[in-house]
Amino acid sequence: MPMDEAAIWERLAKARRAPLEPTWLGEVYSPSLSSDLRRSICEKLGMLADRGWPVIDQLLQRHGDLPDLVMAAGLCHQIEARDWLLGLLKRSQDNEAIHLATVQALSCWGAEVPTAVVNQCLKHPGQEHRLAGLKLLEFRSHCLTDVELLAFCSDVLNDFRDPVAVAAIRVLQRRDGKAISEQLAEQCRHGSDGVAEAAFRALSCIATSDSQQLLLELSRTLKDESRRKRACQKLNEQFRT
Repeated sequence: MPMDEAAIWERLAKARRAPLEPTWLGEVYSPSLSSDLRRSICEKLGMLADRGWPVIDQLLQRHGDLPDLVMAAGLCHQIEARDWLLGLLKRSQDNEAIHLATVQALSCWGAEVPTAVVNQCLKHPGQEHRLAGLKLLEFRSHCLTDVELLAFCSDVLNDFRDPVAVAAIRVLQRRDGKAISEQLAEQCRHGSDGVAEAAFRALSCIATSDSQQLLLELSRTLKDESRRKRACQKLNEQFRT
């Protein structure tokens, strides 16, 4: 007899004291459950790693490529799951919702996702696709030169939505090349207030002679008084003992 949702929630809540078995999670999962409960079950399955993947695979075969099951495949971090997700990436070109879920699930394997897919996400008009593309880029940036990384980020840095541009800045701030710092300084000058704030923080975190020189220039040349003061503050932080 199927368990009611309240009973399943109660059992999930006791997971720390009484670890969950992947077979039980597979038995109680159903597409008819509420979306929050399905997601919670799938998160638990994904966190079980190599013990969770066989059950996730069975559920996918039984119920099809449902977004929460696709998410679980990504969470388990198994090579077999990665290969399955890469296959789904090709099969889901005409299903935007599943394609997005697949890209999101593949984020930690960004270096193995085809470059064309990363570019497609970064140029997609939708915010969630762009954020997913930046996650992929984050995990492959170590394979790229500064010039290549900036080329990938050209569209998203100029996105009118702050969350996208700020996420792009967070990818860039992991590098300390001069070209990266110069692009961040441009965001300090011309980005929205939220984007400029993220760029100031990034320049401060990079903490190279190039980033310090750019902060100095910004502290002297910015027309906006609040931004000029912010540049001074970040510059002063570089020399605190």
